Amino acid sequence: MDTDKFIEWLKIEGLYSNVKSHYKQFKMIYDKCLAVNDEQVLIIGDYGYPTRRVSPILIGCYVMSAKELGKKFSLAIQEPKAVGEAADDEVVESLFSLPEKSVIIQALSGRIGSLKHLGKSFRGFCKAKKHRFVSTMSLGDIDTFLLKRVIQPIMVDYDDMKERHMKLKKILDKAKEVRVTTIAGTDITFDIAGVDSISADGVYNDQSSGGNIPAGEVYLPPNNSNGKVVIDVSSRNSNCTALIQKPIILDVNDSRVESITGGEEAELLEKSLRQAEAKAKYPERVRIIAELGIGLNQKAKIVGSTIIDEKALGTAHIAIGSNYWFGGKNRTIIHLDQIFNKPRIFLDGKRIRI
Repeated sequence: MDTDKFIEWLKIEGLYSNVKSHYKQFKMIYDKCLAVNDEQVLIIGDYGYPTRRVSPILIGCYVMSAKELGKKFSLAIQEPKAVGEAADDEVVESLFSLPEKSVIIQALSGRIGSLKHLGKSFRGFCKAKKHRFVSTMSLGDIDTFLLKRVIQPIMVDYDDMKERHMKLKKILDKAKEVRVTTIAGTDITFDIAGVDSISADGVYNDQSSGGNIPAGEVYLPPNNSNGKVVIDVSSRNSNCTALIQKPIILDVNDSRVESITGGEEAELLEKSLRQAEAKAKYPERVRIIAELGIGLNQKAKIVGSTIIDEKALGTAHIAIGSNYWFGGKNRTIIHLDQIFNKPRIFLDGKRIRI
């Protein structure tokens, strides 16, 4: 899309003042997070929804920053995509024509959509083409007036974040077992012997690297898990991220979610899992605990969007479904994060402080 037309659209929609107020801060993403030099940059976004325009505002900030920094960039904008929908031709063609070792920036209300002949996985495409990327997804859950709650956890001290992430990663990588408890009732144990944790610290300078912005978690694919998890922050289902009104209780046996109880949010999660089982080639893989993650971003506050909620310091999360792309063995059609508050974390029986 022509960037001037997009900027004009932002002005017509009354969004440009937000872009003008914040875009200079986004230079940090180009310089610190991605270390962009003379590579081609592709910025991918969507128009959002009438009261939820965070995605196009962020895209406007990336566009204005790229212009001011003199970066080589192009822009692809589409309508918001739900799970299972195809990406617009403009997006697919922009990705197809991108030179190897380029940089991709995404800020989307939902997902990018299926990529047709480019492959099933955006991450797989980036790895094959040696692209670096940052992604901010599922912004359609956030009202426009909460924009600052999205920008604040992006504008952090990335050197400090990297140091704190590596400290936690090192002790996790040495441990054989993690036990997580909360006052609300969570008590679950994870076998992590031989598992390498992943530091999502927001610095993606290496070839083929990429991840979420906002950053701020250390996570891993456990070998096995047993116990109970009480979800009391937010729950990702197939349609949205639901803020918890009545806690969801998950009973886990041998990594499988055996039961889900609670209120409306529990019903939405159960419905999502049943729908996934009906569609999946291997339905037995759907209800597997795929991830344990620990939030470390000091500026992230709970807003009802998984990409931010799961990064908040003082939270932890598990995910149900797939984990093959970050070192696990379970491959299925969903990955649904479930976030809970104030975890107490024990490594091989010894409590650690986050």
